[in-house]
Amino acid sequence: MRILFIGDVVGDRGVQMIQTYLPQLKRDLKPQATIVNGENSTPVGRGISQKIYKQLLESGADVVTMGNHTWDNKEIYEFIGSTNKLIRPANFPGKDVPGRGWTKLKVNQATLAVINLQGRVFLPPLDDPFAVADKLVTEIRKETPVIFVDFHGEVTSEKRAIALYLKGRVSAVVGTHTHVQTNDAQVIDHQTAFMSDAGMTGPAAGILGMQPASVISRFLNQRPARYEVETSEPGIMSGCVIDINDETGHATKIKSVLIDHDHPYDR
Repeated sequence: MRILFIGDVVGDRGVQMIQTYLPQLKRDLKPQATIVNGENSTPVGRGISQKIYKQLLESGADVVTMGNHTWDNKEIYEFIGSTNKLIRPANFPGKDVPGRGWTKLKVNQATLAVINLQGRVFLPPLDDPFAVADKLVTEIRKETPVIFVDFHGEVTSEKRAIALYLKGRVSAVVGTHTHVQTNDAQVIDHQTAFMSDAGMTGPAAGILGMQPASVISRFLNQRPARYEVETSEPGIMSGCVIDINDETGHATKIKSVLIDHDHPYDR
């Protein structure tokens, strides 16, 4: 089984990059499943709308994951409960959290499970992602060993820690949230694929997808600033492609995907 994962889609430019390049990547890489993190995909870079969610699916996403901006666009409450292709972090606290934290899909004769988790270092104190992962993975492995985890976290140490904690029990742990692709893609002990952060998909000219002026202003004066999404060219698209033995659930290969001005897609 081959999985294509695309990192945080930011604003209109991110959606445009998905619409332009995701069909081409799927044509050339031939993944059996495509997962996209869409938590920054609205024009203001926070949350997701039903229209954009449908656009991501129409462009080729099979599952859309979220993160700490899940609830920022209130429209999500109107549709997250009626779909199994949009998932939010499974460790949001409470008994009646809208939506679901994991999903599954049939891939030929195999079943792929996708889990969304959020870290707690420098982020809101959600339920323990390690404990939640333990419970979910134990149950899911009764049905399938092929499990992909989108771990939405701030620090590489927490992401690396949960990858090692789940080593051999999940097929892949790929980080999101920091919007900068890391150079550490690897298969840990020939079992679990890992990458600290897949990077972002959106405007390349800004600072993590935002217009530079307000971000720099905040560094200079330490006063609150309203961040606006960068809308100019050029764009960037980041992610990874993972090969998995669908009988053992072990990953066999992971490779980064990067499309930008310095890495044009010319297949």
